[in-house]
Amino acid sequence: MTKTVRACYTLECKAVRLVSGGQSIAAAARSLGVVERTLFNWVKAGRQGKLKGADSKVVSAEQMEISRLRDALARVKMEPDPV
Repeated sequence: MTKTVRACYTLECKAVRLVSGGQSIAAAARSLGVVERTLFNWVKAGRQGKLKGADSKVVSAEQMEISRLRDALARVKMEPDPV
């Protein structure tokens, strides 16, 4: 039995796929919760071949640290204030 590998797609790729499948940019933006202009830019980048998938993202150490700190801040904000 072989193990199948599922592709991991970013939100950008999913959005471009919806629009290229016939859905309007406005409807796809509403369903994904993104701004129409952002989705338009993603579709434009996809047509030019400049849209990158999840596997091709290069993340620097600084970006990883920023992401970790944002997660920590979100957790702290969710904690109740001590009385």
